[in-house]
Amino acid sequence: MIPLAIALNEYKEKFMKIEQLVVGDLGVNCYIVSCERTKEAAVIDPGANAKAILDKIGDLKVIAIINTHGHADHIGANKKIKDATHTDILIHRDDAQMLLESRLNLSVFLGESIESYPADRILNSGDTVNIGDIILKVIHTPGHTKGGICLYTDGILFSGDTLFAESIGRTDFPGGSMQGLIHSVTEKLLILPDDTRVLPGHGPSTTIGWERMHNQFLS
Repeated sequence: MIPLAIALNEYKEKFMKIEQLVVGDLGVNCYIVSCERTKEAAVIDPGANAKAILDKIGDLKVIAIINTHGHADHIGANKKIKDATHTDILIHRDDAQMLLESRLNLSVFLGESIESYPADRILNSGDTVNIGDIILKVIHTPGHTKGGICLYTDGILFSGDTLFAESIGRTDFPGGSMQGLIHSVTEKLLILPDDTRVLPGHGPSTTIGWERMHNQFLS
């Protein structure tokens, strides 16, 4: 398995910089993706610990908050990050309502009431999000949720809770589908080059080639 530090260090020398923070009680990987030339940035899955995320952002110009899906552990700091950066929240249309209802984003079942501002931009499969010189391509990967997405750019895949190192996302929540998730992974992600770095929503990084060979859920 390829350690996250190695994968990210290789890309620091290019036009893209990726920084990771593990946030919240459920250990969500929040990623700050920035363009070295323009200093524009996107925050992917700010699930909690807004102050730590904002400290890491520093002087970068955040132009998008992107939620890979609508579960509470991935959207929990949306409001505070948006308040501080005055930027847009982006999510797939099938998960957009989860931003606004604690029952749908499951926070109510954890004894909380986490809600976000509504989406400023609705995403669909094939859309792109431009961050300076970086182009993030939206891949709709339903299964963990109906509106789960992955983001692909320049040999890097931000896989949310669709694909993990030697595992896949849970499908026993409302809107989940094991058949749908397996289809999403095999038909939309495993077609990517083997050396594609996979940066998931939880846990360590991996590669598409490694998952093709070693992920028991895909055999």
